[in-house]
Amino acid sequence: MHPTWPDPSVVVVVGIGEDGWAGLTETARSLLGTADVVLGGPRQLDLVEGRVAQGRPWPGDLLAAVRTLGQEHAGARVAVLARGDPTFHGVGTTLVRELGSERVRVLSSPSSVSLACARLGWALNTTTVLSVVTRPLDELRVLLHPGAHVLVLTTTETAAADVAALLDDARVTARVTVLEHLGGPAERVRTGTTGPHARLAVVAVECEGVEAPLSRVPGLPEHAFRTDGVLTKREVRAVTLAALAPLPGEHLWDVGAGSGSIGIEWMRTDPRCTAVAVEPRADRGALVRANAARLGVPGLELVAGSAPAALDGLRTPDAVFVGGGLTTEGVLSSCLDALRPGGRLVANAVTLESDAVLTTWRARLGGVLRRIEIAHAEPVGSFTTFRPALAVTQWELTVGP
Repeated sequence: MHPTWPDPSVVVVVGIGEDGWAGLTETARSLLGTADVVLGGPRQLDLVEGRVAQGRPWPGDLLAAVRTLGQEHAGARVAVLARGDPTFHGVGTTLVRELGSERVRVLSSPSSVSLACARLGWALNTTTVLSVVTRPLDELRVLLHPGAHVLVLTTTETAAADVAALLDDARVTARVTVLEHLGGPAERVRTGTTGPHARLAVVAVECEGVEAPLSRVPGLPEHAFRTDGVLTKREVRAVTLAALAPLPGEHLWDVGAGSGSIGIEWMRTDPRCTAVAVEPRADRGALVRANAARLGVPGLELVAGSAPAALDGLRTPDAVFVGGGLTTEGVLSSCLDALRPGGRLVANAVTLESDAVLTTWRARLGGVLRRIEIAHAEPVGSFTTFRPALAVTQWELTVGP
């Protein structure tokens, strides 16, 4: 018995692999065969040529085409062809987001990641995936630790060489495997080569050793950053990130970013976290960019300018850190006004003048005021003593309704 079309308003999304029509289920074949229109990329449409009524390639603006799908094909049974699993970095996710899950039915084939893990003998649940289709390759750096298994989804024929160069720069020893045309007659798996390969290949990285591994727990050592000396110190940084309390997908303003350490460590906690670093000095802005790339979060946004003027038009933050400019009129008030209910503000002060600002605001709005004092053991002649660093006053506030 052939399946019937769910409803004329429902778009059926079929994932297809390198094995083409032969690899589809009977349900997928039947629905494609009864569709009035089949949309897809040229490669996917070639795999079903002669088997569907009307195949049409997506126009250049995919998102616009998705949003007008109902008007463009009113009353027609529309099917969409996608590569592998349509909900894994695919058009299926876009369709569900724009049309709603009730108007989309997805029939998946194995993704390139599932097939790669099967060929390599890797556990899918402990393998990390980075798609450089949509993300910078430098994000690989934050994923590298001894024993890590990472799959890099590529868009260029030189991706394996680019990965190898990054591993060398990061001082990582790894086994690199290139997997091409997985699941199809032209499938090829090559280990130890970084030469040209298929454009849509998977580059597998099996980390064997990392010369200087860096934890994703906040509080990186100072030597991990390039700085001119304006850097939130390690212990204070760890306390500050604990107070900011990043959650996956949240957005941070790092106001008076200096070397960018707070925004960088915020983003390293989860790949979905985002941040903007606001820094007026161009030389320090260059340090922010360099540190963000080296530490695996090249997506950190940099705004060159001074608060509060530089804050105008920025995306609404979930949390704000103020590390500089506390005594400038309007900085704290602008940051507080920008936060939605439940948002967090953390501000650090090291001078009497900025201490006074935080004390005044705490008296007005409440919150937590804490003193952070750190001392390190250092030699004094033939003996050892604790030498204190500058004390930091920290104000932490959660904005109420």
